[in-house]
Amino acid sequence: MWFSKRALHLIAFATGGLAVTLAATAAAVADGDGNAPKAPGAFLDVRRQQPISGDVQAGKALSNVCSACHGANGLGIAPTFPDLAGQSATYLYVQLKTFKDGERSDPVMGPLVASLGDAEMRNLAAYYASLPPKPGAGAAAASPGGRLFSDGDPSRGIPPCQGCHGANGKGPRSDADVNTTQPRPPWATIPRLQGQSGTYVAKALHDFKSGARGKTSNAKIMQGVAKSLSEADIKAVADFVDAH
Repeated sequence: MWFSKRALHLIAFATGGLAVTLAATAAAVADGDGNAPKAPGAFLDVRRQQPISGDVQAGKALSNVCSACHGANGLGIAPTFPDLAGQSATYLYVQLKTFKDGERSDPVMGPLVASLGDAEMRNLAAYYASLPPKPGAGAAAASPGGRLFSDGDPSRGIPPCQGCHGANGKGPRSDADVNTTQPRPPWATIPRLQGQSGTYVAKALHDFKSGARGKTSNAKIMQGVAKSLSEADIKAVADFVDAH
Protein backbone atom coordinates (compact mmCIF):
# COMPACT_ATOMS: atom_id res chain seq x y z
CA MET A 1 0.00 0.00 0.00
CA TRP A 2 1.36 3.42 -0.94
CA PHE A 3 1.22 6.43 1.42
CA SER A 4 2.20 10.03 0.80
CA LYS A 5 5.13 11.41 2.78
CA ARG A 6 2.73 13.62 4.78
CA ALA A 7 0.54 10.62 5.65
CA LEU A 8 3.58 8.66 6.85
CA HIS A 9 4.60 11.54 9.10
CA LEU A 10 1.09 11.66 10.59
CA ILE A 11 1.08 7.90 11.19
CA ALA A 12 4.50 8.06 12.89
CA PHE A 13 3.40 10.98 15.06
CA ALA A 14 0.19 9.23 16.12
CA THR A 15 2.00 5.96 16.84
CA GLY A 16 4.63 7.71 18.92
CA GLY A 17 1.98 9.58 20.88
CA LEU A 18 0.10 6.36 21.55
CA ALA A 19 3.27 4.68 22.80
CA VAL A 20 3.98 7.53 25.21
CA THR A 21 0.37 7.47 26.45
CA LEU A 22 0.43 3.71 27.01
CA ALA A 23 3.76 3.92 28.84
CA ALA A 24 2.48 6.66 31.13
CA THR A 25 -0.70 4.70 31.80
CA ALA A 26 1.24 1.55 32.62
CA ALA A 27 3.46 3.48 35.02
CA ALA A 28 0.44 5.00 36.75
CA VAL A 29 -1.36 1.66 37.08
CA ALA A 30 1.71 -0.27 38.23
CA ASP A 31 1.31 -0.11 41.99
CA GLY A 32 2.42 -3.11 43.97
CA ASP A 33 -0.07 -2.33 46.71
CA GLY A 34 -3.07 -2.17 44.40
CA ASN A 35 -3.68 1.53 45.02
CA ALA A 36 -5.56 3.68 42.53
CA PRO A 37 -3.36 5.53 40.02
CA LYS A 38 -2.22 8.98 41.13
CA ALA A 39 -0.77 11.82 39.09
CA PRO A 40 2.90 12.36 40.05
CA GLY A 41 3.38 15.32 42.33
CA ALA A 42 -0.32 15.91 43.02
CA PHE A 43 -1.18 17.96 46.12
CA LEU A 44 -1.55 15.88 49.29
CA ASP A 45 -3.88 16.99 52.09
CA VAL A 46 -2.54 15.34 55.26
CA ARG A 47 -5.08 16.81 57.70
CA ARG A 48 -7.05 13.58 57.89
CA GLN A 49 -4.05 11.24 57.92
CA GLN A 50 -4.61 8.63 60.61
CA PRO A 51 -1.71 7.39 62.79
CA ILE A 52 0.01 4.44 61.15
CA SER A 53 1.55 1.30 62.59
CA GLY A 54 4.21 -1.05 61.30
CA ASP A 55 6.53 -3.93 62.11
CA VAL A 56 9.58 -2.51 63.90
CA GLN A 57 11.78 -5.55 63.28
CA ALA A 58 10.85 -5.68 59.60
CA GLY A 59 11.68 -1.99 59.36
CA LYS A 60 15.04 -2.55 61.02
CA ALA A 61 15.87 -5.19 58.41
CA LEU A 62 15.16 -2.63 55.68
CA SER A 63 17.18 0.18 57.25
CA ASN A 64 20.72 -0.72 56.14
CA VAL A 65 20.60 1.53 53.09
CA CYS A 66 19.03 4.37 55.12
CA SER A 67 21.80 4.20 57.73
CA ALA A 68 24.35 5.39 55.16
CA CYS A 69 22.95 8.91 55.64
CA HIS A 70 20.73 8.71 58.72
CA GLY A 71 23.09 6.67 60.89
CA ALA A 72 22.74 3.29 62.54
CA ASN A 73 20.70 4.88 65.36
CA GLY A 74 18.58 7.15 63.20
CA LEU A 75 20.77 10.22 63.79
CA GLY A 76 22.15 11.92 60.68
CA ILE A 77 25.85 11.29 60.02
CA ALA A 78 26.27 14.89 58.79
CA PRO A 79 24.40 18.15 59.51
CA THR A 80 22.75 18.05 56.08
CA PHE A 81 20.91 14.82 56.93
CA PRO A 82 17.89 14.94 59.27
CA ASP A 83 17.60 12.89 62.44
CA LEU A 84 14.82 10.31 62.15
CA ALA A 85 14.99 8.73 65.60
CA GLY A 86 12.00 9.51 67.79
CA GLN A 87 9.94 11.18 65.09
CA SER A 88 6.28 10.25 64.86
CA ALA A 89 5.88 7.10 62.75
CA THR A 90 3.06 8.82 60.91
CA TYR A 91 5.23 11.85 60.08
CA LEU A 92 7.99 9.59 58.73
CA TYR A 93 5.52 7.53 56.71
CA VAL A 94 4.03 10.66 55.14
CA GLN A 95 7.50 11.92 54.19
CA LEU A 96 8.38 8.60 52.51
CA LYS A 97 5.06 8.65 50.69
CA THR A 98 5.56 12.20 49.45
CA PHE A 99 8.99 11.27 48.06
CA LYS A 100 7.49 8.20 46.37
CA ASP A 101 4.51 10.05 44.91
CA GLY A 102 6.43 13.16 43.85
CA GLU A 103 5.11 15.77 46.29
CA ARG A 104 8.71 16.09 47.50
CA SER A 105 11.65 15.96 45.14
CA ASP A 106 15.16 14.82 46.05
CA PRO A 107 17.78 13.21 43.77
CA VAL A 108 18.77 10.72 46.48
CA MET A 109 15.52 9.95 48.29
CA GLY A 110 13.38 9.74 45.16
CA PRO A 111 15.12 6.70 43.62
CA LEU A 112 15.57 4.99 47.01
CA VAL A 113 11.88 5.19 47.89
CA ALA A 114 10.59 4.42 44.40
CA SER A 115 10.75 0.65 44.90
CA LEU A 116 9.21 0.59 48.40
CA GLY A 117 5.71 -0.71 48.92
CA ASP A 118 3.27 0.82 51.38
CA ALA A 119 3.91 -1.86 54.04
CA GLU A 120 7.67 -1.34 53.75
CA MET A 121 7.29 2.41 54.26
CA ARG A 122 5.13 1.79 57.33
CA ASN A 123 7.67 -0.65 58.74
CA LEU A 124 10.60 1.72 58.22
CA ALA A 125 8.64 4.56 59.82
CA ALA A 126 7.75 2.40 62.82
CA TYR A 127 11.38 1.36 63.26
CA TYR A 128 12.81 4.87 63.30
CA ALA A 129 9.98 6.08 65.55
CA SER A 130 10.97 3.39 68.07
CA LEU A 131 14.55 4.71 68.42
CA PRO A 132 15.46 7.20 71.16
CA PRO A 133 15.75 10.78 69.89
CA LYS A 134 18.77 12.97 70.44
CA PRO A 135 18.45 14.64 73.86
CA GLY A 136 17.92 18.40 73.86
CA ALA A 137 20.72 20.69 74.99
CA GLY A 138 18.42 23.29 76.55
CA ALA A 139 19.38 26.48 74.68
CA ALA A 140 18.31 29.78 76.22
CA ALA A 141 14.84 30.83 75.10
CA ALA A 142 15.93 34.49 75.43
CA SER A 143 17.93 34.29 72.19
CA PRO A 144 16.43 35.87 69.03
CA GLY A 145 15.67 32.42 67.66
CA GLY A 146 14.22 31.31 70.97
CA ARG A 147 11.88 34.30 71.05
CA LEU A 148 10.67 33.57 67.52
CA PHE A 149 10.21 29.92 68.45
CA SER A 150 8.16 30.64 71.56
CA ASP A 151 6.44 33.94 70.73
CA GLY A 152 6.75 34.57 66.99
CA ASP A 153 6.51 38.20 65.87
CA PRO A 154 2.89 39.40 65.57
CA SER A 155 3.98 42.70 64.01
CA ARG A 156 5.31 40.80 60.99
CA GLY A 157 2.69 38.06 60.95
CA ILE A 158 5.11 35.37 62.16
CA PRO A 159 3.43 32.72 64.33
CA PRO A 160 5.35 31.00 67.15
CA CYS A 161 6.97 27.73 66.08
CA GLN A 162 5.83 26.10 69.31
CA GLY A 163 2.23 26.47 68.18
CA CYS A 164 2.68 23.40 65.99
CA HIS A 165 6.00 21.86 67.04
CA GLY A 166 5.44 21.97 70.80
CA ALA A 167 6.87 24.15 73.56
CA ASN A 168 10.16 22.25 73.65
CA GLY A 169 10.22 21.31 69.99
CA LYS A 170 9.28 17.74 70.88
CA GLY A 171 6.17 17.75 68.73
CA PRO A 172 2.63 18.80 69.65
CA ARG A 173 1.56 15.76 71.66
CA SER A 174 -1.31 16.21 74.09
CA ASP A 175 -1.25 14.84 77.63
CA ALA A 176 -3.12 11.76 76.40
CA ASP A 177 -0.30 11.03 73.94
CA VAL A 178 2.59 11.10 76.39
CA ASN A 179 2.76 7.34 76.86
CA THR A 180 2.27 6.35 73.24
CA THR A 181 4.58 6.45 70.23
CA GLN A 182 1.73 7.49 67.94
CA PRO A 183 0.37 11.02 68.35
CA ARG A 184 -3.24 11.44 67.28
CA PRO A 185 -4.39 13.46 64.25
CA PRO A 186 -3.81 16.16 63.27
CA TRP A 187 -0.57 16.24 65.25
CA ALA A 188 0.77 12.99 63.83
CA THR A 189 2.07 14.65 60.65
CA ILE A 190 4.09 17.42 62.36
CA PRO A 191 7.80 16.78 63.05
CA ARG A 192 9.80 16.89 66.23
CA LEU A 193 12.45 19.65 66.00
CA GLN A 194 14.35 19.39 69.27
CA GLY A 195 17.96 18.37 68.61
CA GLN A 196 17.60 18.56 64.84
CA SER A 197 20.57 19.88 62.88
CA GLY A 198 20.45 23.64 62.36
CA THR A 199 21.90 23.16 58.87
CA TYR A 200 19.01 20.89 57.95
CA VAL A 201 16.41 23.19 59.56
CA ALA A 202 17.76 26.19 57.62
CA LYS A 203 17.64 24.24 54.35
CA ALA A 204 14.06 23.15 55.04
CA LEU A 205 12.99 26.74 55.74
CA HIS A 206 14.68 27.93 52.54
CA ASP A 207 12.94 25.16 50.58
CA PHE A 208 9.58 26.22 51.99
CA LYS A 209 10.33 29.88 51.28
CA SER A 210 11.37 29.23 47.67
CA GLY A 211 8.43 26.92 46.99
CA ALA A 212 10.61 23.85 46.48
CA ARG A 213 8.47 22.21 49.15
CA GLY A 214 4.80 23.06 48.87
CA LYS A 215 2.72 20.12 47.68
CA THR A 216 1.20 19.07 50.99
CA SER A 217 -1.18 20.91 53.29
CA ASN A 218 1.51 21.17 55.99
CA ALA A 219 4.04 22.46 53.47
CA LYS A 220 1.60 25.17 52.36
CA ILE A 221 1.38 26.37 55.96
CA MET A 222 5.16 26.40 56.22
CA GLN A 223 5.46 28.32 52.96
CA GLY A 224 3.47 31.16 54.46
CA VAL A 225 5.56 31.13 57.63
CA ALA A 226 8.91 30.94 55.84
CA LYS A 227 8.07 33.79 53.47
CA SER A 228 7.67 36.03 56.53
CA LEU A 229 11.17 35.17 57.75
CA SER A 230 14.27 37.14 56.87
CA GLU A 231 17.61 35.44 56.35
CA ALA A 232 18.58 36.56 59.86
CA ASP A 233 15.37 35.03 61.22
CA ILE A 234 16.04 31.70 59.52
CA LYS A 235 19.57 31.56 60.90
CA ALA A 236 18.37 32.51 64.39
CA VAL A 237 15.64 29.84 64.47
CA ALA A 238 17.96 27.20 62.99
CA ASP A 239 20.68 28.00 65.54
CA PHE A 240 18.15 27.82 68.38
CA VAL A 241 16.79 24.43 67.26
CA ASP A 242 20.32 23.09 66.80
CA ALA A 243 21.27 24.08 70.36
CA HIS A 244 17.91 23.36 72.00
